[in-house]
Amino acid sequence: MSETYTVRLEPVGVEFEVEEEETILDAAFRQGIALPHGCKEGQCSACKCVLLDGEVELTRYSTFALSDGERESGHILMCRSQALEDLEIELLNFDEEVLSKSIPVKDFDGRITGFERLTHDIRGVEIELDGEMKFWAGQYVDITVTTEEGETITRSFSMANPPSETKKLSFIIKKYPDGKFSNQLDSGGIRIGADVRVRGPYGMCFRREEREGPLILVGAGSGMSPVWSILHDHLASGEDRPVYFFYGARTRDDLFYTDRLAAISEANPSVQFVPVLSHANGDTDWAGARGFVHETVDERLKELGIAGEGDVYACGPPPMIDALTPVLFMQDFDTDRIFFDKFTTTTGESGGH
Repeated sequence: MSETYTVRLEPVGVEFEVEEEETILDAAFRQGIALPHGCKEGQCSACKCVLLDGEVELTRYSTFALSDGERESGHILMCRSQALEDLEIELLNFDEEVLSKSIPVKDFDGRITGFERLTHDIRGVEIELDGEMKFWAGQYVDITVTTEEGETITRSFSMANPPSETKKLSFIIKKYPDGKFSNQLDSGGIRIGADVRVRGPYGMCFRREEREGPLILVGAGSGMSPVWSILHDHLASGEDRPVYFFYGARTRDDLFYTDRLAAISEANPSVQFVPVLSHANGDTDWAGARGFVHETVDERLKELGIAGEGDVYACGPPPMIDALTPVLFMQDFDTDRIFFDKFTTTTGESGGH
């Protein structure tokens, strides 16, 4: 029988158990304790903390996430740390609201029930679960599927559907040249009806409720997925807040859901959709915003006179997030009202983290 140890988190005073050879982060997830996290693979440093007491074994991680100097000074990564005895840990970053709204991570069986080509490189996928998954708008799951050739693939994708839909999940994913999941969908290696294993929910970039000020949504590519969920969850909540939805694409051929967004804006005058095209120089018929999405966000927020007000949810590739970050800083947005979901491709696909 494996050993079980106790982990105490400071300064929040939360305690939970971790089993032998289980990472601290996985143990917390299993028991419904949402700790800061990102890649879950020892690459991003989001779960970095200080080990105050006890001993852990760290599995392989990137020194970009945890330097040798930090390790020597007692820092660890919770996603790579396995307890060897009872532990006391000091969290460097924590959100009491997140802790209070934690949902236990669980495994679900399901099957792919829908597949749609939204643009030349954006795909829509639907999965029906055997059980009901509770999650917050903006969160993501890990999906594991076995191809027709017998290869097992696990990728992370954000839900596009609102949390009110608990048994049928939808996803908007981007196809990459070396993306195994999306390419197998296109080639038929992953077919409609294929069995999947879904584990989650994960993610800290979920919609916060009952806040004041405007709701500012920024997406690009498959970053539409969590933003679409957040938008619909907000509308269903009945909260009376203006919504400014900025979406960056290369050309008009890279836009999708435009009819749906037009209908949403017509039914909800508080919602303004602002598509921004970065490669529309030769498109003389395009009357919308041009350039990069972070530039339009900067300009429009200043024009509207709402710089520094409200909540920002930004989801998309790292270059978009990296470009948007100083814009929001210069516009005096509080860091506790900015929520990023930087889609990395360290595992070969666009993920929800």
